Parts: sequence; structure tokens; C-alpha cells
Amino acid sequence: MSDLNPNMRNWAFVGAAAAVVGGYFVYRIFARPASEDDVERRRRLRVNQIGRICEGQITELVELPPTPAPRGGLFGMWRARGDAVVPGRKLVCYAYSISGVTYETSQDVTGLQDRVVISGLVAGQHASVKYNPSNPSDSILVADDWSGLH
Repeated sequence: MSDLNPNMRNWAFVGAAAAVVGGYFVYRIFARPASEDDVERRRRLRVNQIGRICEGQITELVELPPTPAPRGGLFGMWRARGDAVVPGRKLVCYAYSISGVTYETSQDVTGLQDRVVISGLVAGQHASVKYNPSNPSDSILVADDWSGLH
């Protein structure tokens, strides 16, 4: 009888470890990855919190056409309901200089319509740019609670 006790403990440990590993794989297969909008919102928040301000200039306004919604579900086999379409994106391209280096980039302002009036923006317009001091190419023109557009 004393031989069964250690053996049972070993099997219990193996079973618990298999359940943890199996649970992890099920989670990885079925968990929804963060959406691009969530990733961008977190980036804007981070740059807004730690950023420094410099002067920049709007270089171009771009409106991308609508695109089909990405496939969802296991291995991308199912399409969103009713063959949904992702609305077109609105990008504001801008340039700014830090320590003699000029950066040209763009920001998707699609979800920030309450902070940005696209029709009021023109190429050549001056704007304040917030940038990450440890990575000056990481910058924003507009955040949820800040706007560098004049």
C-alpha cells in the first residue's frame, strides 16, 4: 500500500501539468488578439504621458478606401457577419525635426473625430507633435485628451 501513494502523487502531478499545458494551448487558439485600434490607443496614451513637444508640419491628408472585414474564428475560416466592411481610414501625414534629424510619419485619426476636424486641416499647416524622448520616431499629433493641431 505504501507503494501506491507515491505513484498516485506522480500521476496527480502529471495530470495537473497536462491540464495547465492543455488550458494554455486552448487559450492561445481561441483567445482574441488585441485589435489594431486597441494597440494604437495604448501607444497614443503612452506617448501622451511621457512625450515631449516639438513643432511639426502637416504634409498630407490621406483617406483610405473601405476594406472587407478580416476573417475571424479558428484559423480564419469564418467571415464577420454579413460580409462586413471596415470603413475607410483617415491618415494625417506630418514631419518634424529632433536634434537635426527630420522624421516623416502619419497618424491614423479615424477614431478621433471628436478631436480632429479633418476638413479644417491643410498641407503645410503647423502643428505641435508629441514624441517619445527615447524613440523620437514614435510620435502623435492627437490623443484622446490632447491635440497638437492648431
